[in-house]
Amino acid sequence: MQREFERALLGGERKFTRLEVSQRAGISSERAERMWHALGFATVPDDEVAFTDDDVEALRLVAALEDDNFVAEEMESSLARKLGQTQSRLASWQSAMFLDFLAGSKLSADEAIEVAGQLLPAMERLQTYVWRRHLAAAAGRAVAGSDELARGIRAVGFADIVSYTRLARRMTETELGQLIERFEGMAADVVALNGGRVIKSMGDEVLFVTDTAAQGATVALALQEAVTAAEDMPELRIGLSYGSILIRLGDVYGEVVNLAARLTAECKPGRVLADRELAAALDGHPAFRLRRLRRVSVRGYHHLVPYAVQRADARSVP
Repeated sequence: MQREFERALLGGERKFTRLEVSQRAGISSERAERMWHALGFATVPDDEVAFTDDDVEALRLVAALEDDNFVAEEMESSLARKLGQTQSRLASWQSAMFLDFLAGSKLSADEAIEVAGQLLPAMERLQTYVWRRHLAAAAGRAVAGSDELARGIRAVGFADIVSYTRLARRMTETELGQLIERFEGMAADVVALNGGRVIKSMGDEVLFVTDTAAQGATVALALQEAVTAAEDMPELRIGLSYGSILIRLGDVYGEVVNLAARLTAECKPGRVLADRELAAALDGHPAFRLRRLRRVSVRGYHHLVPYAVQRADARSVP
């Protein structure tokens, strides 16, 4: 059963050793091994028959991107690493979902293999569709972007569950998983609805970006309101920062990201804190009210000035 199930997942039989797959792909074994590791897979012994025709084709595709100058040589491993990390998370979630389905369905081994064979093409088509839609949206933003967007200026936000460690100790694994699923789902919906993008979820924390300061403030306040309305969700702390960031392979880096994280750590439960640059960008905006707070000293920033962010029609909170 295991061999048949594996064949259904891999799309074919294991035929080649590590050296054979690199020879068939037309690249050196060292380069193939480097890409294999970057994709997130362990070293395979030289004499083990572990690779399929699809592995050969994948190595050819990655190599062709560099050879045709679409991807710089120094970016090849980074590209493979990001693809591997993203797909690994997706595969872990999908495999757990499929195993839960099998446990509840009481299918025979042959029936389970048949279901997997039917499910895989559907999931591949769905993933391709979602990827193309996101690619079109990203390209649209790039083409129609302002000068600020061209220079990488964005609002960055961190949303963090308050007292997550204490909550995790009190909850069962199932309860904790349900909490994280609800939090990530709520954050993804609110961020997307208000024009932002979730960069990554880290269990008790979500990192998001928006193209404008106003969108960043809107996302943060809407997320706090959604958690409050849910009643049984733990409170959040949200920190916002605004400025130039480095966007690389789907992730974001730079001082603005660090500032948002530091502000989140300083934020009181249920509130939103912003840095000076985001507050300045929102100055005079009719939808928001900002209140300067006392300077704080945090790691890397000894004179950080936070601003409390509220909706203009909200009552003042001390």
